[in-house]
Amino acid sequence: MEINDLVTAEIRQYKTTPNLIADALRKGIVRGVIKGGQTLRQEELAATFGVSRIPIREAFRQLEAEGLITIYPHRGAVVTELSPQEAQELYEIRLVLETTALEKAIPRLKQEDFKKAQAIIAATEGQTDISHLGELNWEFHSTLYAAAGRPRLLSMLTNLHLTVDRYMRFELAALDYLPKSQQEHSALLEACRQQEVEKAVGLLREHIESAGKLLVDYLVNSQQNQTNK
Repeated sequence: MEINDLVTAEIRQYKTTPNLIADALRKGIVRGVIKGGQTLRQEELAATFGVSRIPIREAFRQLEAEGLITIYPHRGAVVTELSPQEAQELYEIRLVLETTALEKAIPRLKQEDFKKAQAIIAATEGQTDISHLGELNWEFHSTLYAAAGRPRLLSMLTNLHLTVDRYMRFELAALDYLPKSQQEHSALLEACRQQEVEKAVGLLREHIESAGKLLVDYLVNSQQNQTNK
């Protein structure tokens, strides 16, 4: 898939132009169509989307706020590369925010929440589209957290997910993490269903910590292998 294909797909959704551009580029980055370290040039993208540079700049600001690109003076926008240091920090932030959200949510979860979360686990089985797997993973977690009644916290987690998503999809694809994730999601859901707050928070903590360690170790080893070549 090329950037032109992403543009065509997004145009069909009739979004405002800066959001359309940001969504197309975001999907390209998350899916690996647009590589880490790649420079995004305003004039080329303006021609591709058939717009002026103004909506391109607005889209860049969105992506920079999400941590997907970095804008350098005299160089332009560069796609952020996957980094073990960033992964470590992101998973540490996830640990604090998500365990807080879950602890607040469990006493307020209802049967429809459990049914929805269970349906997401079922939908994940046999799914091979990495892009969709990343979406399902967040949908499962956000289903549990939404009941917390903390809109600012959920908004922070939603924004954090946009940055973590690249790492999560990489983990699912390269590290074959899905079977372990599914088992952990099922155990977490059951603890929530039984209203076992301490157990559920502990399971979520282990889930995030183990995923983070697996990913960071892989990225560190990859960096070392590149250095030794």
